[in-house]
Amino acid sequence: MDERDDDLIPTRATLILRLKDWQDQASWQEFFDTYWQLIFKFAIKRGLTPDEARDVVQETMIAVARNMPAFKYDARLGSFKTWLLNMTSWRVTDQFRQRQLADHPDKRAADKFPEDDHPSPPAEHVPPELEKLWDDEWEKNLLATAIAKARRRLDPKQYQIYDFYVNKEWPAERVAQAFAIPVSLVYLAKHRVTELIKAEAERLKKDII
Repeated sequence: MDERDDDLIPTRATLILRLKDWQDQASWQEFFDTYWQLIFKFAIKRGLTPDEARDVVQETMIAVARNMPAFKYDARLGSFKTWLLNMTSWRVTDQFRQRQLADHPDKRAADKFPEDDHPSPPAEHVPPELEKLWDDEWEKNLLATAIAKARRRLDPKQYQIYDFYVNKEWPAERVAQAFAIPVSLVYLAKHRVTELIKAEAERLKKDII
């Protein structure tokens, strides 16, 4: 892969750094595209409705935008992964709080979120069971992102062969017949695409700060 490929496929670490520029709309769109499903699925698994989960996505993105200029990576305080988990978890808690306020309007809502005072909160803010849930969704999101990035680098036909053989579980002979190619090329496409996805996944893991 040459330097032009690196420019077209931004890493998560460099993406996070670029988010400090409020005017970089392309990077913010990349960030949203990469993480919104992770945040949404986490909120759903915590017990929120789809509408509430969408609110969590929106409020988390706003919180990231507000706090990103002050974000500083410090290994002693935890990773960006943990920081984003805290951002999301607080918004999920707020949705549950709003439910309670709807039933008990005499209760006063919290004035602000914890991260307003702690831009890089430590990992122990998150209960272990929630961190496990987040880790599971994070890994799924990482794989989906790796597949999307690998797919952008592949010839569409090659990915289709892989998709029919691996994801749709067609027999190799049927795939070969559908694409008018030798069976050996079906196996080769599987190998190449699988290796590229693995490489992208490893790259993403290393790039998470």
